[in-house]
Amino acid sequence: MELKRVVVTGLGALTPIGNTKDEYWNALISGKSGAAPITYFDTEKFKTKFACELKNFNATDFIDRKEARKMDRFTQYAMVASDEAIADSNLDLDKVNKLKVGVIWGAGIGGLETFQNEVINYCDGDGSPRFNPFFIPKMIADIAPGNISIKNGFMGPNYTTVSACASSANAMIDALNYIRLGHCDVIVTGGSEAAVTIAGMGGFNAMHALSTNNDNPQEASKPFDATRDGFVLGEGAGAIVLEEYEHAKARGAKIYAELVGGGLSSDAYHMTAPHPEGIGVMAVMRNCLENAGLKPEDVDHINTHGTSTPLGDVAELKAISEVFGDHAKNININSTKSMTGHLLGAAGAVEAIASIMAMEHGIVPPTINHKVVDENIDPKLNLTLNTPQKRDIKVAMSNTFGFGGHNACVVFKKLD
Repeated sequence: MELKRVVVTGLGALTPIGNTKDEYWNALISGKSGAAPITYFDTEKFKTKFACELKNFNATDFIDRKEARKMDRFTQYAMVASDEAIADSNLDLDKVNKLKVGVIWGAGIGGLETFQNEVINYCDGDGSPRFNPFFIPKMIADIAPGNISIKNGFMGPNYTTVSACASSANAMIDALNYIRLGHCDVIVTGGSEAAVTIAGMGGFNAMHALSTNNDNPQEASKPFDATRDGFVLGEGAGAIVLEEYEHAKARGAKIYAELVGGGLSSDAYHMTAPHPEGIGVMAVMRNCLENAGLKPEDVDHINTHGTSTPLGDVAELKAISEVFGDHAKNININSTKSMTGHLLGAAGAVEAIASIMAMEHGIVPPTINHKVVDENIDPKLNLTLNTPQKRDIKVAMSNTFGFGGHNACVVFKKLD
């Protein structure tokens, strides 16, 4: 059967550097860091005392107070970002066939704060199981797309993909395939995460995964820099409206780009460390290119996973050099995590939005905070260091990888 084409018609972003897609984009090209001391809890005894929290965000500015109390922060973030994306798409919800509109969402952890607080309250009590009746529905990772569909009446496929930090990229690939095969006309996809919590920070610190540069948080996320010492935890959401091309064309929708392919692979190597030679990463990028019907030399821009960890950055860039060969030096490579921090399950969606907007505006956002060259990284690669670069982008790729060896890759193309 002939596969249907899939295009992007709506974007929504709620990030540590901007609470709308346009604020996010303007901060990206300005090289703005979202890292700052944590305000959510007392960090006196924590190794890491900073993160990329949302700024000037109040859920009840967007969600009825009574409803907001029934939602963990990761669901609140999902609701706000998806509302923006749906509004941006100009979908007429009274005219679409809601049986063919779905929500496929990504979350690596889900309602961690809700789980944490309920357990703390129980342990501080007299042993009586006095749990909030909304404990379970606030916590479960699939509740975010459930709430999005309930609000909008979308009756198509509705579920959450969980593959750690690859979760929202997995969600986009699932959404791509449902539309390609004709099962849906429209899918709201993306991801959200709210792990800047006592349990989140404590757990990642125990793994030695986070930067401990407490003296200079804004420069702590420094992908590809020789002095990088771990990632900076971020939070927020990214939402993308994917639509079958003819459906979008018939209603005169603005089309940002075409989602032409997605790839998946596994490192099959270690719970938390990437394969040092990037074998799984090579496989996922090759799978993605094959799925999209593209050649390596077609790619103009890659938004890397680039978390600012000593092992991960080197392995990914080794894989890029191997897959793209001599063409690798012609690609604008960057890591927007240098600004947003690592949004875990929301990273794939938030970074895909950055790639789409880079294509739209002809500017590649910088990888900020780079000062010291890492001799383990190929010097011929253009890592878009510290300054945005103008570039006519016809094809943009976005990589996301997760604990457990999960690799996901999506590629977008400027519409012909």
